[in-house]
Amino acid sequence: MKFSVIALLTALSAPAMAAQKAPLPPPAPLPSSVDGLPVGALARQQLPTGGCAAFLWTKTPSGALIAMVTASPGQVRFAPYGLVTDLVRTTQSGGGVLGFAASSSFAGGDLRVTIDMDVTLRDDLKDGAVIQQGTLRFERDGQDVVVVPVAGLVGCG
Repeated sequence: MKFSVIALLTALSAPAMAAQKAPLPPPAPLPSSVDGLPVGALARQQLPTGGCAAFLWTKTPSGALIAMVTASPGQVRFAPYGLVTDLVRTTQSGGGVLGFAASSSFAGGDLRVTIDMDVTLRDDLKDGAVIQQGTLRFERDGQDVVVVPVAGLVGCG
């Protein structure tokens, strides 16, 4: 039985719905720091129409969604210091799956991000792939380099 990556992403990112008579309280603000790192969590992201996106969660205790990478246009969305930021792809190298190279670099202003990931197609996934291991490395001029272990899913709309 094949599972749709879109359905899997929706199930993973959608909040649990419970029947309640009183209105739900507003959602808590997303953390500006995940597990003490200078990167914040992202809110639920929309799969691009007609393209593919890689959704990356930390392989740290919180398992927070910290990045979304789109194949075309090549860009990354993440939240350094809790500020949601989009950077454009500047280089990529290595074999590619669904528009994602093994290593991609992104830049904008004084920020640089490199994402290394192993994208693997699986017979039980439709319109997507799995990322069992990878790293997100970001640099800001005059700051330490931060490397975060990640895993994730690729979905194509």
